[in-house]
Amino acid sequence: MRIYILALGDRMPDWVTQGCAEYFKRIGSELSVELIEVSPEKRGKGADIPRLMDKEAKRLAAQIPANCIVIALDIQGKSWSSEDLAMRLEQWQQDGRNVCFLIGGPEGMTKEMLAAADMRVSFSAMTFPHPLVRILLAEQLYRAYSILNNHPYHK
Repeated sequence: MRIYILALGDRMPDWVTQGCAEYFKRIGSELSVELIEVSPEKRGKGADIPRLMDKEAKRLAAQIPANCIVIALDIQGKSWSSEDLAMRLEQWQQDGRNVCFLIGGPEGMTKEMLAAADMRVSFSAMTFPHPLVRILLAEQLYRAYSILNNHPYHK
């Protein structure tokens, strides 16, 4: 099973890259996690944000690997507990399904992109900076992995 994290944004601060790398390393080789960064459109004064978001959505969609369950991280999505994620991770592993998580840009994702996703998941009703969401997702994947492997990290 492979897990892909497609994230809009590049040139992240070192703390983001290091945080994600630490959790991916802890997961080890039993669960393959790959972060794919997609370049955002340049934003400036007077930018046509809907047009920029549409371009970004097309770039994100083009990077989604075939035959993946697509999960959009969206503030209006369904809330999962860590145990819920672990249960789904186990189901996906048993089914041999690959999963692709989508992290949008500062304005979120287009309605079309959200509608095309198989699921929409929210980490919180609060808004988080998108670089931080990468680390939160990496940590939650490690936590789910720990739950499934009876590792004491989750305690």
